[in-house]
Amino acid sequence: MTDVIQLLPDSIANQIAAGEVIQRPASVVKELVENAIDAGSTNIKLVVKEAGKSLIQVIDNGCGMSETDARMCFERHATSKIREANDLFSIRTMGFRGEAMPSIAAIAQVELKTRRNTDEVGTKIQIEGSKLVKHEACQAAVGTSISVKNLFYNIPARRNFLKSNAVEMRHIIDEFQRIALANPEVFFSLHHNRVELFHLPVSNMRQRIVGVFGGNTNKKLVPVSEETDILRINGFVGKPEFAKKTRGEQFFFVNNRFIKSGYLNHAMMGAYEEILQKDTFPFYIIFIDIEPSLIDINVHPTKQEIKFEDERLVYNYLKVSVRHALGQYSVMPTIDFNQEINFSNFGLNTPRAKDFDFSSDTNSKKAASPKQEKPSLFPSESEAIRQRNNNLNWEKLYDGLDDFEVKREEQTEPFTIESEWTEQGTLDDQEKNFTKKRKEPYQIHTTYIVSQIKSGFLLINQQTAHERILYERFLKSLEAQEVLTQKSLFPKTINLSIADAAVLKPILPEINQLGFDVQEFGQETFVVHGIPAALNNLDEQAAIENLVEQYKNGVQLNANVHENVARSLAISTSIKKGQRLEVSEMQHLIDELFACEIPFKGINGQSCFITYDLNDLENKFR
Repeated sequence: MTDVIQLLPDSIANQIAAGEVIQRPASVVKELVENAIDAGSTNIKLVVKEAGKSLIQVIDNGCGMSETDARMCFERHATSKIREANDLFSIRTMGFRGEAMPSIAAIAQVELKTRRNTDEVGTKIQIEGSKLVKHEACQAAVGTSISVKNLFYNIPARRNFLKSNAVEMRHIIDEFQRIALANPEVFFSLHHNRVELFHLPVSNMRQRIVGVFGGNTNKKLVPVSEETDILRINGFVGKPEFAKKTRGEQFFFVNNRFIKSGYLNHAMMGAYEEILQKDTFPFYIIFIDIEPSLIDINVHPTKQEIKFEDERLVYNYLKVSVRHALGQYSVMPTIDFNQEINFSNFGLNTPRAKDFDFSSDTNSKKAASPKQEKPSLFPSESEAIRQRNNNLNWEKLYDGLDDFEVKREEQTEPFTIESEWTEQGTLDDQEKNFTKKRKEPYQIHTTYIVSQIKSGFLLINQQTAHERILYERFLKSLEAQEVLTQKSLFPKTINLSIADAAVLKPILPEINQLGFDVQEFGQETFVVHGIPAALNNLDEQAAIENLVEQYKNGVQLNANVHENVARSLAISTSIKKGQRLEVSEMQHLIDELFACEIPFKGINGQSCFITYDLNDLENKFR
């Protein structure tokens, strides 16, 4: 029997490796820009066409490469970052594996131009599918320019799996933002289809954050800074009132390397415990500087997962640092009746204070001199007034309680509470409406609606039900293209971050078909001339921001643009938990729900209502 095991050619091996390292155009951006950072660049320009599918070009002013190094960088496991195994425990550079460049060259057409400051001429190399096409001297500026054209041109299956240009561009912007945030001392610019999206000059960290996320971000920031013998933590966290429904703007950097860590995110959420609204997520950009020997970054080819030698220690330091920052800037709430009296604040720990007997009037008089303020454990006049008001508020809770007890004692004869249950209307399944007089629905915890039916009652989730109603309504509007728009007397201007503006622009036609009248007014500015007539008292800024956030989370679903826009707008404009409804509003919502094509399921898959049968209820009491 002949041997069956054979060594794969380098071209095939590189294509296999590229499947792990290069997943989409954003992966190429990450690897090339990180190489430019490692080269000591202070000016990096990123040029993208068709969301990176046609062209990704990175131009830097770094140290450049010699002719030999320029050719060697496309060989597998060729790197200048490490020399021996022990170097893995002292890595400060972004790259070190030596897999990115050969992986990119295996699945694209790559052109490299580079020159060192000491060289008179540069080097030009062209590679297609791991095959060297051209290697010659050329004229080039100091630094390196790498162009990656026609990504996945030789792997049609991988190219077909790429998402739309809007989705792929959003991933590129995400990678660009992460690297730009970690390196404020470097100038960055991003150009897409000959339009400059980002222009980030050298600045400090706060200015870089504002440059990336927009001018409205500055008022949200709370600085964090703690230093210990083991690690140093600094960065910014967002104020609780600016928390969002999505996790988008959350960044961890360890030794300036972006990482993903659910464990550290749990520490952040613990620091915000009891000061965030339910199902909201805070903004944070946290930098952790730690000795490289205490972490392991050689876990995944993307290097976005690392392991700490002592995760619990990092967890506790992070949580305490953030809570301290929030408290220092008066973000943490104070609850008076849970505060403990700290006697050290009143001078009771001093040697002289211990000699006093505060229960004695004579000793108190001796301790207080006209020229010296006497420490006191009793509240000031304003504090006494506040406490008296609090006591009055508590007493209001018990107003009329004594009268109730008296009346209950005077009730000597038994009484019966009559019910109108027999007059309850029935639900006509064919007409999808109540044909008889029905009892009024009511809310529970301003979240659920109780509606009685003949066999029992329905418990309706008001937010999920309203999302279903709006979703089907918006879909019909997009198909029929007939919807009323309520024009604004005074158009409102809204400003978004560059990343959010890039998401909003491609879907503006669909949004305007739903009754909005939103026009582009500059790179990051939009003007709202009108809103759907059915959405009264709508906050345009909040509605558009929520729409963009929901759309960014929904683009991963296998749905077309119409469905994604309808879904995102339904979530952002629906009735929320905790919103009080009038009886007429609840009845209208119930009627609208059962008029839907799919009234049973919400747009995220959860149930819109639960049916409780009377027989089941009776069994529970047995």
